[in-house]
Amino acid sequence: MAELMRERCVACRADSPQVTDPEVAELHPQVPDWKLSVENGIRKLERAFSFPNFAQALRFTNAVGNLAELEGHHPRLVTEWARVTATWWTHKIRGLHRNDFIMAAKTDQVYKGMGEQARS
Repeated sequence: MAELMRERCVACRADSPQVTDPEVAELHPQVPDWKLSVENGIRKLERAFSFPNFAQALRFTNAVGNLAELEGHHPRLVTEWARVTATWWTHKIRGLHRNDFIMAAKTDQVYKGMGEQARS
């Protein structure tokens, strides 16, 4: 995860390549809590984060939203009572790009930075 944390997202074009299976095999262990999923034929990274209440979940949602704006790469965020589900994929290429793994690692860091006490 430390390697991905140091990286920044790069602008993607519609012809940017998706990550290959060997690249996924290299990158996914760096964000092991993220589930690889396929939705409507599009590979995505998804993770649910738990919180003690809605206010903490909303605080996390806003923090990830701010990070997404800084990086110019935006997730799907579903905020519910005591839970936020984040999903990363690259819309322009309809699949996974290295950017998605970078942002998953940075999302994990936001969660970690909130501290165990704030989440439990």
